[in-house]
This record gives sequence, C-alpha cells and structure tokens, in this order.
Amino acid sequence: MPKRLMRAMAIFARLCPDAILSRRQSEQYDNNNIKLLSSNRFTKKYLPYTFLAPWLSQGLVLSNGEKWRKRRKLLTTAFHFNILKQFVQTFVHESEFFIDELDKEEIGKEKTDLHPLLSWTLQKVMFATAFGITKHEDLKSVTKIYFDSVLSFCNTATYRATRPLLYPDIIFNLTKTGKQQRKDIEHLHELTHRIIHERKEFIRNNNLVKNNDYEIMGQKTRSTVLDLLLEKEKEGEIYYDGIREEVDTFTFGGHDTCAVAHNFLIMRIANDPRVQDLIYEEQQRIFGDSCRPLTIEDLNEMKYLECCIKESLRLHPSVPLIARYITEDVILSGHTVPANSNILIHIYDLHRRQEIYPEPEKFIPERFLPENSINRHPYTYIPFSAGPRNCIGQKMAMLEMKTYMSGLMRRFRLQPVTRPEDLVYKLDVMLRTTKPIYVKLLSRK
Repeated sequence: MPKRLMRAMAIFARLCPDAILSRRQSEQYDNNNIKLLSSNRFTKKYLPYTFLAPWLSQGLVLSNGEKWRKRRKLLTTAFHFNILKQFVQTFVHESEFFIDELDKEEIGKEKTDLHPLLSWTLQKVMFATAFGITKHEDLKSVTKIYFDSVLSFCNTATYRATRPLLYPDIIFNLTKTGKQQRKDIEHLHELTHRIIHERKEFIRNNNLVKNNDYEIMGQKTRSTVLDLLLEKEKEGEIYYDGIREEVDTFTFGGHDTCAVAHNFLIMRIANDPRVQDLIYEEQQRIFGDSCRPLTIEDLNEMKYLECCIKESLRLHPSVPLIARYITEDVILSGHTVPANSNILIHIYDLHRRQEIYPEPEKFIPERFLPENSINRHPYTYIPFSAGPRNCIGQKMAMLEMKTYMSGLMRRFRLQPVTRPEDLVYKLDVMLRTTKPIYVKLLSRK
C-alpha cells in the first residue's frame, strides 16, 4: 500500500474511538470478513458513514434495521438482470457520445484527463436508467456545480472524520468547514429536487400508471428506481424526504464510483501493451471490422475484458474501506471484540495479500480466469463489498464498464502518461489521487 494512504488510514484508525481489526491478525482476516459480511447480524453501519449523513441522510447506503431491509427489497427489483439488459442501449448511446467527443477534442494531445467527461456521461446514464430522464439540457446548468460540490463535500467529510473535536454538530456547524459543507449540500440537493420534480411532471403529463411501460431512447422498458419510489409515495409508504435521500444516494454512487473505476482501468491498460493487445484481439473476434452497436450477447463474450476490469478493481477499489458497527460481542482473530465497536475492513489491504494474490502490485488480469480463481474464496475479493449489504448496482456497473471500454478500445490505442508508480492517494470517501490521471489517445483508423 502507498505510504501516504497507509498514513491516512492509520490517522483515522488512531482517532476513531472504536475497535478496529489489527493487521497483525491478518492470518485470520479472511474468516473475520466472512463472519462480519455474510451475516445478517452485522449489517449495521455507524462511523465513518455518519459523516455522509448531512448529504445522503438515511438512504440505502446509510440506513439500518427495518428501514434498510424494506428499501433494499424494494430497490432490488429495479436491478434484476432482465431489466439491466434493457439498459444496454442507454450504455451504448452514452458511450458513443463519450468516444465521439474524445475523437473530436482529444486526439493527438500529449495528455488527456478523461474524468470530467466520464463523470458527465455516466451521470447521464444514471439519469436515464434509474430516474427515466433523457433530456439533460435543463440539468446541465447545475451539473458542473454538482461535480464540484461532490468533491468539496467529500473533502469536508474526511476532514471532519479525522478530527474528533468536530464530531459534535454544534461545533462543526460553527466552523468554516461546516459552513462550506452546508453550501455544498444546497447545491447537491438542488439537482436532486430538479430530478424528482421533472420525473413527476413527466409521469403526470404522460398519464403513466403503476407498472406501465414507457420508452427510453426508443426502447420499451419498465419502471425506474425513481418510479418505484414515487409509487410508494402515492401509497403512503414513503415521503418526499425518503425519495430525496435515495435519489441522492443513487446519483452519487451510480456515477462517481464508476468514473473513478474507469479512470484507473484506462490508466492500467495504457501502461500494459500486452494486455491492451489482448483486449483489442478479443474485440476483433467479436466485431471484426464492423461498426455495429454492441448487444448484451457481445458483452457476455468479453471474458478477457471482464478479467481486466476485475483486476483493476482489485488494485484500485473505488471504495477502499468499509465498516460495520457490531451490537454484540464477537470473536475475531481469537479476541473478543466488545459490543458497540466499529470495525473497519480495509479492502485495499485485503486485495494486496501476498498469499492470495502473488506479486500483488502487478496488473495480471489472468488471475480472474475461471481456472485461476476457482479455489479463491469469494470474500477475498470484495470491491463491491459482500453479503447482505453488497453493492446493489454491481452487475449494472460491470455491464456499463464493458460497454465503455469496448467502444474506447475499438476506436483508440492508449499510450501511458500517468504511471502506476506516480499515483499518490489522498484520504477521501473514495480512492482518489492528489493529481489527475492522464493518458494519450491515438486513433486506430
């Protein structure tokens, strides 16, 4: 692990007034993960998630108990694989926009930061698939402020997390950082309110009824996440604030984590010509010289690209650590951890365990070929967490990343600018670097 990230995690561990897992207990770490993540007894979250609550309130990521169970059950229906298949056309549409913009603006430049354009197009994917909104011009005016506010909020949240004196709201709200966070939240909620009101207006103007089909970009599809929430509002099972907190959660989790994952993956592929050639060969086998749009069947054929995505997420998990709050005594690594303790699970560390992943710092996608991973316990690879509280959108994220990378690799050859050894991480809600990640794009035409 990079020294700066280790120091950042160590600071949080020392300052967090709860128990954490010791790295000296690493020989039993896998069993600890299984015990904590697989059980319905240990689904509660507290620190450090509470520092996200001023923005996300008690949405799916932060809620606990019966509220979480009901929301999870409701929202899971919107991510059934049969519904995800209908989203592929949206993925293709936005990935083509992304690639065309790069072709017009970035070809031949010495270096390109893909993150801003990735964030915008991936957010449009979320607008269309989760919220049913396909007209983005009215929202574009607030999205630049939104992106800046996301970064600013994450900075203020992590700043507070490492300073216990700022834990009480009454103190934090009086500080300059607290005032900045309130300003950020106003900007973040502005986009959320507009999304909800625009969808309500669309439903009202088009006389949509419960479970009615409608069209996204000319394709028949079923109710979105937002539609399900609006139905429950009519039935009195959820109020406006509940809808807002879920829209906030999906707007953030549905695009920013994916943009971060794409960025690291593109950087890794650019730095490994062997891997890049193998990805391109796979694309040629599937498409030949055809420019046809891809299908769900094509995505299922991209076995090597999927291995590359998994290996990049191993090295660069978008969320490098997760936590569980235990309400009963539990034995971990032979020691009794008392009730009311907060336990941090360091995904970044776990994915670099030498005994699980030989040469852990190397980018070796072949680790995830079926014959090489069959004996590896599934809880040794958890970029989307695991168990009852795993990421609800992980299948969607994989399909989306395959779609974007397929189009990118067929159109461009990537050359390295930022090297893996250049990366310096900073303490953040997600795995972010102190400087932008750059690549150079060359046309394959």
